[in-house]
Parts: sequence; C-alpha cells; structure tokens
Amino acid sequence: METWYGAEQVPGELTDPDGPGSIVTVGVFDGVHRGHQAILARVAERARRAAGADGRRPRAVALTFDPHPAVVHRPETRLPMITSLADRLDSLAGTGLDAVLVVHYTLAFADQGPEEFVRDWLVGLLGARAIVVGDDVRFGRGNSGDADTLRRIGRNCGIDVEIVADVLAPSGRRWSSTWVRELLEAGDMRGAAEVLGHVHRLRGTVIHGHRRGRELGFPTANLDAATAGVVPPDGVYAGWLVRSPGVGEGGEAGEERLPAAISIGTNPTFDDVPDRTVEAHVLGRADLNLYGEVVVIELVERLRPMLAFDGLEPLLAQMRQDVMDTAEVLGVPVPDPIRPEDVTAA
Repeated sequence: METWYGAEQVPGELTDPDGPGSIVTVGVFDGVHRGHQAILARVAERARRAAGADGRRPRAVALTFDPHPAVVHRPETRLPMITSLADRLDSLAGTGLDAVLVVHYTLAFADQGPEEFVRDWLVGLLGARAIVVGDDVRFGRGNSGDADTLRRIGRNCGIDVEIVADVLAPSGRRWSSTWVRELLEAGDMRGAAEVLGHVHRLRGTVIHGHRRGRELGFPTANLDAATAGVVPPDGVYAGWLVRSPGVGEGGEAGEERLPAAISIGTNPTFDDVPDRTVEAHVLGRADLNLYGEVVVIELVERLRPMLAFDGLEPLLAQMRQDVMDTAEVLGVPVPDPIRPEDVTAA
C-alpha cells in the first residue's frame, strides 16, 4: 500500500483522461475497527470488480486525517487516539487498499464547503469514480455535509455514491471508536479486541527507567505512557512485545513477537515513579537491549489491578505469579526465573 502525505504526493495519473481513477472513502478510521473494515473492504472489492479486460482498474484509496478533527476544533477536548498514525496505516494496509492519503487537518482545511471538498479533493485530486462511506458521514464546513448531501453532489458530478449501512455487533450495538474507548478505559482488552477485530496496540520508544526490574531479575522495556497511545487502566497485563529488528530475505521488514508481562502505572510499592509508564518484561529473556528502539506492545488480557506491596518478598512472589499467569494466557511455556546477574542488556 502506498502512503501519500499531502496532495503534492498524489500521482497525477489518477486524473489523467486515460488514468485509472479511484474508488474513494473518507474518514479518520481511528482504530480501524470492524465497522471501518466493512467500508474499506467494500472499497477494495469495487476497485477489483471494475478491472477491465486488460487488467487495469481504479485504485482503492482512503483519505484520512491527522490530527483528529475534534482536537483541532476543540483543543480542550481530551480525545486520545486509539492508535497512532503509524499503527492506523499498518491496519489500513491489511484491508486491501492500494493507497492512503493523509491530510494534515487544519481549520483552514475545515473551512471548505461540502461541494468544494468533493470537487477539489475527491474528484479533482484523486480522480474518484465512486465514493463509498458509512451512513454517519459528515464533511465540509461545520459538518454541513451528510449522506444525502454527498448523493446530491455525486449526481451533479456524475460520481456514483454508495452509502454503507451501519455494521452491528451481535448485541445490536454499532461498532464504533467510542465503544472501543469505553472498553479500553474499563481495562476490557478482550472486549476491545472483539470490536477492533485485533488486539489493542501501544507504540513507543524504549526509554531508560530506574533499572529496578533488572536488579530483581525482571528486566523491562519501558515506554512513556504519555506517548504510547490510549493506555488502559493501571494494572498488569498479558501481551506481546513486537519489534522489527531488520529486513528479511524477501526484502520485507522482519517482525519478532515476544511474550511479555506488562505493567502499567506508577508502581505504588515505591515512591520514586511519579509518572505513568508502560513496562514490558519479556518472558525468560535477560539479553535484550532495546533502548532507543521503537516497539509495539499488544495487550491481550488484564491480569490484575496495580497493587502496593509491603516489602520486596511479596512483590517478587506476585511478579513470579504474573509471569506464570501471562504464560498461561498466551499459551507459551513458563520460563525459568532470571537471576539478576544474568541480565546482560546494557
């Protein structure tokens, strides 16, 4: 999948008279949950079905925004993104799209009328032959454009408009980013994964901590919780640390998935951790040197809340139990304890 950061990176061939054109959708797609996936799959399907006898077809394209429009219009609003832009693009790449256009959202951009936006961006820039959106679509100045507006503009421009009805969960509730945020705030990782269609991910750079974990035989990779994404409540979680250490034989980035017990919070047993952190202890590994590396943390299940312990012995006993519980949840062997003197990471 190609990623275009701004209009200047969009290939001009899309709007050439003999160019491929595109099937387009528009949205923030925060989390790329099951509702988003239904729309994106329809875009990819329509692009494939429009292929000519020579195999040429329109390109399946999504236009997305960064930052979130709500944050631009209401800076005081607390609306953490479910996923970082990098993870959003990774998820979009798995839906069958050919390209994503990332538009830097500003108040000036938002001041376009609905007709102007469709004419200049979807048709004039992306060569839209068809537009596919959900029935809750809003666009243009003051969100004045809706599904009916888009149908009318489409008729005037000779562009087919398809409105995809809400996709509902078995419970009858509409899949939505709001629902995902509710589940994450409650620490319900399995529920969030059901709505998302994949586990929730945090992404960040490994930073130096107090090095206390390595001294106890539980070395951790520490991320700044403020930059990691939507961080669920304090507690201990079972999950995976995912790193891309290099390039494989096929020329694609390699991915290494490591089982991890993940602690989120300030560690109330000690009084020198004022800020929330995300600490991932990779099971059975004493040799990892991850400082400065960008890693992904996948949160599978919340094991317990954050607790304060009266001394090191009960803390160590609980940490060992957390490792065993994590191994059980992830279906991996329980590792032997790590001796502090065996930790070799710098």
